[in-house]
Amino acid sequence: MLRARDAMDRAYAQPLDVPALARIAHVSQAHFTRTFRATFGETPHRYLQRRRVERAMFLLRETDRSVTDICFEVGFGSPGTFSRTFRDIVGRSPRTYRKETPAAGVPTCFAMAWMRPGSRLSGD
Repeated sequence: MLRARDAMDRAYAQPLDVPALARIAHVSQAHFTRTFRATFGETPHRYLQRRRVERAMFLLRETDRSVTDICFEVGFGSPGTFSRTFRDIVGRSPRTYRKETPAAGVPTCFAMAWMRPGSRLSGD
């Protein structure tokens, strides 16, 4: 499970699916999904979405790039899906987040720990 989670952390912007992740973990797809959720408290899909949103949060705070550019850079396939997922996880839209959150004047590792989004959807 750790190998698969590490692969998601490294390649969060790449298209990753359960069959590929299950192969990395050397287990069946069904076993992978059940075990991943039991181990990490969320489905593989939701974990990957949250990782992408975390990276988007950083880019929204620290760059002037458009929301659409950030959407595609972090691995989402459409701005609509990105905005909906971002709002579900963070509680506000990407544009609102950018306006209301100043750039952090602390090292990224601290900012990530303080601003890490929680999962607001449990059925994913």
